[in-house]
Amino acid sequence: MTEEVKSSSPPPAAAAQDPEAVIEVEVDDDIDYDPTYGDENSTGSTSLGSSALRYEFKHGRRYHSYQAGQYSWPNDDTEQGRLDMIHHVFYRLLEDRLYLAPINPDRGLKVLDIGTGTGLWAIEMGDQHPGAVVVGNDLSPIQPDWVPPNVRFIVDDVELDWVEEQDKYDFIHCRYMAGSIKDWPRLVRQIHAHLKPGGWAEFQESVNVLYSEDGSLKPDDPMALMMTHLTVACDKIGRTMDPAPSFRRWAEDAGFARITEDRRKLPIGGWPRDPRLKEVGTLMGFNFIEGVAAFTAVLFCDVLGWSREEVEVFNAEVRKASKNLDVHPIFDFLVVSAQKAE
Repeated sequence: MTEEVKSSSPPPAAAAQDPEAVIEVEVDDDIDYDPTYGDENSTGSTSLGSSALRYEFKHGRRYHSYQAGQYSWPNDDTEQGRLDMIHHVFYRLLEDRLYLAPINPDRGLKVLDIGTGTGLWAIEMGDQHPGAVVVGNDLSPIQPDWVPPNVRFIVDDVELDWVEEQDKYDFIHCRYMAGSIKDWPRLVRQIHAHLKPGGWAEFQESVNVLYSEDGSLKPDDPMALMMTHLTVACDKIGRTMDPAPSFRRWAEDAGFARITEDRRKLPIGGWPRDPRLKEVGTLMGFNFIEGVAAFTAVLFCDVLGWSREEVEVFNAEVRKASKNLDVHPIFDFLVVSAQKAE
């Protein structure tokens, strides 16, 4: 069952990149350290108007209550601001594109955005394609009231059976869902089943293992340790923190006929020389500094059994490490686009 909450072009994608052709991220040796970067008293958050109708409080944060426990991160204003920032990160990383799949924007599209969060991707998709119908679903009704007339949001759990009678989609978008899905192969099969023939699905996610190209990131770095602990915690609850490397295989198993993969480097911190990557990396640095409390609250305390004091000390170490511009952490970011057979 779904509960409706409210109603209301990028250029064709380039060919998928050859992973061997991806060059190293050049370090900016002339960088000046900004002592106000990541000040712990700042929030860096501008929240969208929210109609949060259902919620529960724990660890000093607000969480969804519909299908409670399935999503391990908050839905409060601070988290919404972080999610909007991450939307901008991915948009800039894809060179100001919302997607890479070669969908045809010249005809009316029916689009589904899975786990829409604040709804920003769906809203911008609706703005770019006025002739499209864009539906965003999420466990939390935190999307804004002011939306384009061709965009609507519903409260829904994508892991439940989808309504078979509903119209098929031309494009289904799934982004930033690591740690949130119990059965990825089943979800990918449902996505395939609810696409029109010739329709496209796209999965966007970081490979959630940090590394550095110059050896500056050590295994005991708090940022690397945080990702390791998050991975262990998500494995314990059966919701993998690192689905991205399996997207292609799951799409093949689901019957998709054409699959492309685009791999990019997502730096953490403002150390890259390239201006676009510097912008992206700076925001990702803030993501670690201001998001670490949201990342660790439920998974470290409730799943791994850490005390509140242990978590607070560890979070402070992550924030400190995130400001160290002599360390050059990188995620790989994957975009897997898959077409249903005509």
